Amino acid sequence: MKQIVLVFGSIYGALSVTLGALGAHALKKVLTETQLQSFEVGVKYQMYHAIVLLVIGFFFTFETRLQQMMGWSFISGTLLFSFSIYFLSLSSLIGANLKVLGPVTPLGGLLMILGWCLLLVQVVRSF
Repeated sequence: MKQIVLVFGSIYGALSVTLGALGAHALKKVLTETQLQSFEVGVKYQMYHAIVLLVIGFFFTFETRLQQMMGWSFISGTLLFSFSIYFLSLSSLIGANLKVLGPVTPLGGLLMILGWCLLLVQVVRSF
């Protein structure tokens, strides 16, 4: 599990830099200001959680259920939150109606919040 967390942290980090550059350059010309701002929110949250995944990956063993749930909450929450925002932002550009993804974004956000809450429990237990 530790390796999975570190791999996802690394992938999410690399993708957020790549997608951030895409948004700042190529997408700036084809998306509305609102769409671009939404896209950038996805990039920021993805990078924040990439860093969190790397930090927890280096500090925890993931031998406990709590730590495993924390890792999966951050991984799945980031995927659902950021990538649903990307697809929603790009839906007009790719000519697809992806409004069905609307409820996916808050679900991803809830999973990320759960990850933070589980991290808090882990930290408090270590006192």
